[in-house]
Amino acid sequence: MSTLPRMAGAELMDEPAQDPGELARSLEDLRAVNRWLGGTRVALHHLRDLVRRHPRGEYRILDIATGSGDIPLEVARWARGEDVQVRIVATDNHPATMQVARQHTAAEPSIAVETADALRLPYADDSFDVALLSTALHHFDAERDCMRVLREMHRVSRVGFVVNDLARSRTALLGARLLAVTAWRTHPVTRHDGPLSVRRSFTPAELRALAARAGFPNARVHAHFPFRLALVVEKE
Repeated sequence: MSTLPRMAGAELMDEPAQDPGELARSLEDLRAVNRWLGGTRVALHHLRDLVRRHPRGEYRILDIATGSGDIPLEVARWARGEDVQVRIVATDNHPATMQVARQHTAAEPSIAVETADALRLPYADDSFDVALLSTALHHFDAERDCMRVLREMHRVSRVGFVVNDLARSRTALLGARLLAVTAWRTHPVTRHDGPLSVRRSFTPAELRALAARAGFPNARVHAHFPFRLALVVEKE
């Protein structure tokens, strides 16, 4: 287990009054992180696994804290290539982020963008087949809030859910700090939030223990290269 302690703290991209231009740049940086450092790959890997084991004519997928909607777009592209029918609801509760998501996904007919709070999802039980949460669980400082998010994901999904987030380690923090002084040096939001996101994230043991305390002792935690974790809960 990493000896780097978990750290609390507010990320600038979550501020309600964040400058829309800076927020858009930060979301673009997050898309690059997901693309090149495993976030997209990990989400698709575990979604494909659930789809393979639970065949259906159509899958209704919820993406929580969607950011600019890059994960739903990749899910839609994958589904089209595999002839899998999907309807995706991409949600967030930050107004400026929602605007970016709507613009970014406007050309994809299988994606609907809706406002939703991860702590109180406005959907009935079993409304979706699979719920996804990518690079967002670490934004919740309080353990009770993290557990509430997991329980909400479980409540609204019929098949199960996938949480995909950063893995906290000194090596990951070093990488984020190097990006902060190079690629992100002129991006104040990402320069601040990138290293902090690593400090706020989890180790495999912490994520497994969190799931157990939330009521999911059989949750599976997978470590992915280079600095990614996936928590998978399967209901059926």
